[in-house]
Amino acid sequence: MPFNVFKNTVLLFVFIMISYACNSSTKASEIKQVQSTKTEPPIIVGANRTEIYLPMLQGKKIGIVANQTSVIFKTNGQFTHIVDSLLVSDVKLTKVFSPEHGFRGQADAGEVVKDGIDTKTNLPIVSLYGSNKKPSKEQLNDIDLLVFDIQDVGARFYTYISTLHYVMEACAENNIPVLVLDRPNPNGHYIDGPVLEPEHSSFVGMHPIPVVHGLTIGEYAQMINGEGWLKHKISCDLTVIPMEHYTHTSFYHLPIKPSPNLPNDQSINLYPSLCLFEGTNVNAGRGTDKQFQIYGSPHLPKSGFSYTPKPNAGAKHPKHEGKLCYGEDLSKIKPLSELNLSYLITAYSTTSNKGDFFNSFFTKLAGTKQLQQQIESGLTVNEIKASWEKDLSDFKQKRNKYLIYK
Repeated sequence: MPFNVFKNTVLLFVFIMISYACNSSTKASEIKQVQSTKTEPPIIVGANRTEIYLPMLQGKKIGIVANQTSVIFKTNGQFTHIVDSLLVSDVKLTKVFSPEHGFRGQADAGEVVKDGIDTKTNLPIVSLYGSNKKPSKEQLNDIDLLVFDIQDVGARFYTYISTLHYVMEACAENNIPVLVLDRPNPNGHYIDGPVLEPEHSSFVGMHPIPVVHGLTIGEYAQMINGEGWLKHKISCDLTVIPMEHYTHTSFYHLPIKPSPNLPNDQSINLYPSLCLFEGTNVNAGRGTDKQFQIYGSPHLPKSGFSYTPKPNAGAKHPKHEGKLCYGEDLSKIKPLSELNLSYLITAYSTTSNKGDFFNSFFTKLAGTKQLQQQIESGLTVNEIKASWEKDLSDFKQKRNKYLIYK
C-alpha cells in the first residue's frame, strides 16, 4: 500500500495546512469522530470539502461521474448539485458520465441508459450503462482529471462500485488521475454474506468480496487498487477526499434516493437481504411504494399480508405485475445488522412452485452456487452462515489495510 499511504499522507498534509491558514480549530484527529448523538458534529461528505479539492481542479479539463446524489449540502438543509457548483467555481467541466439509472436517477434497474445532453448545463452526458460500461479512450480524450462522486449503499451487487472499477481501469490505461469524493456507507456497520467466487464474476459482482463489504466508496477504490483487481494489475492514480466526523458505526440518513427502488432508510437497510429475491420467482416490492421492504408471490401461502405489483416509477414491468402476491411486510421491523437469510429460506420452504423458485440470476447475486444448494438441501441459517466464517475472516483482515475511518 505504499502508493495509497503516500496519497493519503499528502492529502492529510494539505488539509492541515488549509485549516491553519483559515484559523480553523478543526484538528486532523476529528475526522474520525462518531455521530452517535444529536449533539455531535454532522458528517461532512467529501464533496463539501471544496477547500481541499477545488485547487486540484483549477486549470484542468475535468470529467465527472455523477448522478442525482452528487450534491453539496448547505447549512439550511438545501443542497446544490456538484456539477452546478463546479461550473460556478469556474472549473472547466467537459463531460458528465452517468451510471445505472442515469444522471437524474430515473431509469429502471437494468434499463439501458442512452447518451445525451444535460438540458440545464448543456454538458454532454456519456452513459456507462448503455453501449459500454467502461469509458473508451475517445470518451476520455478531452479530460485531464476525472471526479467520481456517487452515493453507494454498501452491497456487492449495487452496480456503482462496478462502474467505479471500470472508470479507474480506463483512467489508469490513459494516465488520467481519479479523484473520489467520499460519502458514507449506510450499511457500513457490518460485514456479511458469501464471498464472490471468481467464476461467477459479473457486473453485479466483480470482486471477491462478501455481499455486504463494510467499505465507503473511497475505501473501496483503495482496495481495488491495492488488491490489483484492475486489468493486468495496473494501478490508478487515485486520490480520495475523506469525510469528517464519520465512522463505520455512524448512522447516516440518505436525503436523496440513491436509485428509484430504494426510497428510504428501511429499504436501504433491507436491500442486501431482499435483493437476493431478484434471482427467484418472488417479488421484492417492485411495483409498490414499499420497494425492498416487502416480498411476495402468488406461489406463497395465503396470509394476512398481500399486495398486487403495478407499473410505477422505476418498475415499468414489475415481477408478477397485476397478480395478487402473498408474503411478508418488513417495513416496520428494526434495522438489520446482518444479512438475513430467513426470508429467503421461508419463501423457498413454503412455495408451491419449488421447481421454478430459483433462476440463473441468483448465482450471480449470491456470487456462488453453494447458497442455492444449501437452501435446497434444507440447511438452517446458522449452518449456512457457518460456511462463510473463514472467508469473512480473511476478507476482514484484507479490508483493514484500506480503511480510512474506524
